[in-house]
Amino acid sequence: MNLQETFCRVKAASQGLVLVPEEKRNAVLRAVADAIVLRQDELLTANAQDLARMEESSPLYDRLKLTPERIAAIAADMRNVAMLPSPLGLVTKARTLPNGLRLHRVSVPFGVVGVVYEARPNVTFDVFSLCLKSGNACVLKGGRDAVCSNEKAVEVIRQALRQENVDEGIVALLPATHEATAEMLSAVGYIDICIPRGGRRLIDFVRDYAHVPVIETGAGVVNTYFDEMGDFCIGQRVIVNAKTRRVSVCNALDCLIVHEARLKDLAALLAPLADSRVTLYADTAAYHALEGRYPLLEPAMEAHFGMEFMDYKMAVKTVASLEEALRHIAQYGSGHSEAIITQDEARAREFQMRVDAACVYWNAPTSFTDGAQFGLGAEIGISTQKLGPRGPMGLEELTTYKWIVEGDGQVRE
Repeated sequence: MNLQETFCRVKAASQGLVLVPEEKRNAVLRAVADAIVLRQDELLTANAQDLARMEESSPLYDRLKLTPERIAAIAADMRNVAMLPSPLGLVTKARTLPNGLRLHRVSVPFGVVGVVYEARPNVTFDVFSLCLKSGNACVLKGGRDAVCSNEKAVEVIRQALRQENVDEGIVALLPATHEATAEMLSAVGYIDICIPRGGRRLIDFVRDYAHVPVIETGAGVVNTYFDEMGDFCIGQRVIVNAKTRRVSVCNALDCLIVHEARLKDLAALLAPLADSRVTLYADTAAYHALEGRYPLLEPAMEAHFGMEFMDYKMAVKTVASLEEALRHIAQYGSGHSEAIITQDEARAREFQMRVDAACVYWNAPTSFTDGAQFGLGAEIGISTQKLGPRGPMGLEELTTYKWIVEGDGQVRE
């Protein structure tokens, strides 16, 4: 089957999916969750084939790796999505016009959602679960690094669809080639929305070459500002968690901005990062404060402040005021997640109001930017744009709406 035929089949399947009852869609999700657990060894074997082709030192290695614990979490997320309320058929506006026409604005699926992603095999399951629950078919385009993992995941999904007598055509996995990406981005009339999930290069490529509508997600240059009034214990916990919980994900901390009045505390504040072998790239003032007191220290270059490291590396920037911190974030941030650590509520509120990002935190780590953590069940990505969805994209963000108009024979003058 060539890709044009694939797109046609998915589009046709999406039109039938709107007639599949919610409980049937939930049954499929539960069946997939059960199969994920039962076929864990197959998934791990396929994943091991992918891992064998990647250097363990690569920042993408951790994102690619599946473990029994991660597989159990994927299955749990699938079950959670099945239990969430349906986002479909919700009346978001209703009115009766003076002529008696009755108008209802009702939530409906996009139709076919295309997702381009890198070495994240869990994305295959996340995208499928959210698309099915929201009544969308999906076209998946994973990267070469995860080809075996993705193929096995889709095999597991299709088995569950057959088991529940639901058209397998609602999910398609494209070849892991640049040519397939190009065809996907040109599939006007077949793919209703395309979502790139990965690094900046991938997102820029999809945005620049797509002929279908695009929602940008993924890239995160994340900053945290430790204010003059920041609590030391809160700051230490927040910084360590934001930086080291999982360094390869988009909500990981890339740059600590520190008020110059707290440089005397900087070495102790960042000391726990040394346990995880985090290299710090510090500006001149921070470098002098850390020199001889932190083992993995390098002078910062300009490029470090706008870099998404996805590694055990972090920049440190010194500022003289909240205003300067805000300017730094405006210049180097990516609109993903930003945080302030302070006991001054007025400063915190000003920071949250003025920072232009999808998620803005006060005394909490950016590692919480996640659909499951936000109570959305799972996510298809973190949208960093302003037109349409913003932040974690769950079920509601995978719907659009249409107007249902009812009359009694009225005609327009």
